[in-house]
Amino acid sequence: MAVRKNQVALSATERRNFVGAILELKRQGSYDEFVTTHNAFIMSDTDEGERTGHRSPSFLPWHRRFLLQFEQALQDIDSSVTLPYWDWTVDRTPNSSLGADDFLGGNGRSGDGRVTTGSFAFDGGKWPINVRVDGRTFLRRSLGDGVSELPTRAEVDDVLAMPTYDAPPWNSESDSFRNYVEGWLGPNLHNRVHVWVGGQMLSGASPNDPVFWLHHCFIDKLWADWQEQHPSAGYVPVDAPPGVIGLRDTMKPWNDVSPQAMLDHTKFYTYR
Repeated sequence: MAVRKNQVALSATERRNFVGAILELKRQGSYDEFVTTHNAFIMSDTDEGERTGHRSPSFLPWHRRFLLQFEQALQDIDSSVTLPYWDWTVDRTPNSSLGADDFLGGNGRSGDGRVTTGSFAFDGGKWPINVRVDGRTFLRRSLGDGVSELPTRAEVDDVLAMPTYDAPPWNSESDSFRNYVEGWLGPNLHNRVHVWVGGQMLSGASPNDPVFWLHHCFIDKLWADWQEQHPSAGYVPVDAPPGVIGLRDTMKPWNDVSPQAMLDHTKFYTYR
């Protein structure tokens, strides 16, 4: 059983293996397929139309499956690798351990936001941005520029206390745990972190920044924590209106995955 750890608890070897597997996935060309998939769903998901990966009840199970697929791709390269998570309620400054030179690298430089440290710096030659929303081919970050503060633990706890998974109109206006954790209402958890990191994390091509995976791994952990706190409050809707994914409906781009199949994360991994 895979165990996902807080990134601060990784050993030097675990950090090296994780980064190495990501770089190899990039070299093989498979990494950019994940970027393309995520970008396509950001562009197609709308409040009033079809919505699968975002702005909808399936935001959490869709990303759980997306992360699991990515983790399995890394394990095909190195079976020892599991996805770590970034607890941004604790590691909340530009100088936190996440940005170490032997891990994900630090902030972008002033002016163009180019990341110049770590394995994903453009000058290293191993991390060209191929799936992009503009002409820039280098990884960019602007930590804390778009919004100055990351979410706090108190804000997270308030959202975890919400008893309803989701609610009509099943979009960015829903008064529910899913919508508050996604960040369209309330203290703005998931969305605010994307803005805090900046650079490619502001776009649908956000997986271009490996920070994406650690951020979403923590969002997935928060969903697991919410499920533990509210065992009788399941995924809704069971039977969904047009454009929304119901409990047993198939989630694109997969032809055999429903939210129901993603409810129990312990079939695949646990959190430490």
